[in-house]
Amino acid sequence: MKHETKIMVKTKITKTPASTKALAGKKKPVKKAVKKIKKVTKVTPKKEKEVKKPAIKPERYWETVGRRKTAVARVRFFTQGEKTFLVNGKPFNVYFPLIELQQIAQEALEKMKCIDKFRVSVITNGGGLHARAEAIRHATARALTLFNPDFRKRLKKAGFLTRDPRMRERKKFGLKRARRAPQWQKR
Repeated sequence: MKHETKIMVKTKITKTPASTKALAGKKKPVKKAVKKIKKVTKVTPKKEKEVKKPAIKPERYWETVGRRKTAVARVRFFTQGEKTFLVNGKPFNVYFPLIELQQIAQEALEKMKCIDKFRVSVITNGGGLHARAEAIRHATARALTLFNPDFRKRLKKAGFLTRDPRMRERKKFGLKRARRAPQWQKR
């Protein structure tokens, strides 16, 4: 990076009293002597210290999204670092208190015997705990297929790559819920 120096020129017109006094001793009419003074100043910018920063290699990860009902899970697999399974910043066994939900969330990793190979980070929202666990299973299965396309056949056969389309039916007008009618009374 080259540093450029800027040169600023200021012109100032001043009366010089010494020249007027010298001319005053003679009988000729005195003309005011005017002298142009040029000031040249150099303005240099402050030098920036060039510090070489070590090249930080970005972490490599595989990211996928899994869904179930209204639950959405975004999963990232990291190959470097401590091999942990975090869900919304908490260990997954704290986030899912029931063993059944923990098994559902880890099912795809257990199927491929990859539990100790990755650091898994999950961000999930929507739905209930059971739907979130199934959304995590769906997302981890998708991430495993990105990591190794050979896993696809086994995960597909287990049904982990299929998005479960079953959703809650919408409420209809005139009814209490989707199909529940108001109670009928004869008299």
